Amino acid sequence: MDRRAIPLIAGNWKLFKGPGEAVAFCSALAVRLEGLAGVAAVVCPPYVSLGAASAALSGSPVRVFAQNAHWQETGAFTGEISPVMLLEAGAVGTIVGHSERRQHFGDTDDTVARRAAHALETGLDVIACVGELEAEREAGRTGEVLRRQVGALAAALGPNERLTLAYEPVWAIGTGRTATPEQAQEAHALIRGLLDVPILYGGSVKPDNAAELLSQPDVDGALVGGASLEVESFAAICDAVAGG
Repeated sequence: MDRRAIPLIAGNWKLFKGPGEAVAFCSALAVRLEGLAGVAAVVCPPYVSLGAASAALSGSPVRVFAQNAHWQETGAFTGEISPVMLLEAGAVGTIVGHSERRQHFGDTDDTVARRAAHALETGLDVIACVGELEAEREAGRTGEVLRRQVGALAAALGPNERLTLAYEPVWAIGTGRTATPEQAQEAHALIRGLLDVPILYGGSVKPDNAAELLSQPDVDGALVGGASLEVESFAAICDAVAGG
């Protein structure tokens, strides 16, 4: 499968920025990134801010993704949102399987694959997350974990032109720790051998380390957490990658 021609930088806002903050942020980001070439940018607001972000970014190349999507269109699933609802709210894609969804809300390899499959079938782009815990890395089980997680996605989806994976070593999320470029490349190469789609790196990506991480041959972009919450730091990552 052909890999994406330019790197993708996706900002996961997590539980930050209601509609008012989203409008202010996205309006400023659209101006800041105007004319920027060589990189594709995505913001991933909370559900309630999808419409506001989409409206504020109208006419901008920056796209809006959700942070999760359910595997059913309708039903008795309190608190869930279906892909068709996300499309109506202004999203064009979604994250699934983020480590925080797996850790705190019970997502499994099976439910992540089901979420991804239905989102793709509905017409959304998908960023599906995989990655090992610190204890799993220390026990030498990184390859085992990635083979299991990616294998579940490969079995359910296969290569898809709207599917992207994100490798997020859980020990590097929100900790200030970052995988070395060599560690990131090793994991990405393993993942690509299982499912040949674009692969983002996620784990304390910042303006000062983004270019080096994305210089690795199998790193196709970044899933950014904390650094995506400020316009300048997110834009600086886009600048660094576009100029790399």
